[in-house]
Amino acid sequence: MKYEYRRTTADELRRLWEKNVADNPGDARWVRWAKEAAENNVSGKSMTFAVFAGGDPIGEGTLLFSPACSAIEGRTILCDNAGTANVNGLRIRKSDEGKGHISALMREMERYAAGEGYTYLTIGVDAIESRNLAIYLHWGYTEFVHSEVEDGQLVLYYRKEL
Repeated sequence: MKYEYRRTTADELRRLWEKNVADNPGDARWVRWAKEAAENNVSGKSMTFAVFAGGDPIGEGTLLFSPACSAIEGRTILCDNAGTANVNGLRIRKSDEGKGHISALMREMERYAAGEGYTYLTIGVDAIESRNLAIYLHWGYTEFVHSEVEDGQLVLYYRKEL
C-alpha cells in the first residue's frame, strides 16, 4: 500500500473529523473541535497534516500557529504566530501504530514549519504518558518550556529548534 504524509485538503479534513466525531459518540468536545479545526485551517491559524493509506487518512497532526487557537489559550510560550508553532492532536489508528507513520508525518510537519520561517516547535504530553514522552524526546523535543494541569492531567511541554 502507498502511504503519503502531507497537508490535508478541506474535503480530507472534513472526512477526517467526521471519523473522529463518529469514533467518539456522545462526546460534544469532538464536535466542537471539528468545527474549530475547519475554521482554524481556513483562517490560517492552523494547518492539519495527515498520514494517508491508499488515499484514506489513517493518522493526523496539526500545526497551531496562532495563540488564539483554543488548545493554546493565549499561551504565547507555546505558539506565537511568528517564530514558534505548536504540534497538536497527533494520533493514528491503533492498527497502524509502531510502523513509523507518525515519525514520518512529524518530519513533514517540521519541514513545512521551517520552510515557513518557524524556528521552534513545541509539543505537549500528559506526564503519565511515558511512552509518548520518550518518543518526543527521541525526536529532539528536549527543552522543557512549560507545564500545566489540563482536564485534570499534568501536561508537560517541550520545544525543539528546527
